[in-house]
Amino acid sequence: MSGSKKQFELLENESISDCLARMEAEGYQPVKRIEKPIFQEVNKNGKKEFEPIARKIIFEGKKQQ
Repeated sequence: MSGSKKQFELLENESISDCLARMEAEGYQPVKRIEKPIFQEVNKNGKKEFEPIARKIIFEGKKQQ
């Protein structure tokens, strides 16, 4: 990733608006939103399975000129 791009992860107890405001305060404009699921391992009928329990939201920002 070049120096003109940076990723901003949505923090716990932070709204999307707060994250976007933080990006703007650092001089970045959002260009991409990435959502990654967070899984938990559970045992069902003696088999290990993975269930989604949350998601991580990451915004990719481009440096404003």
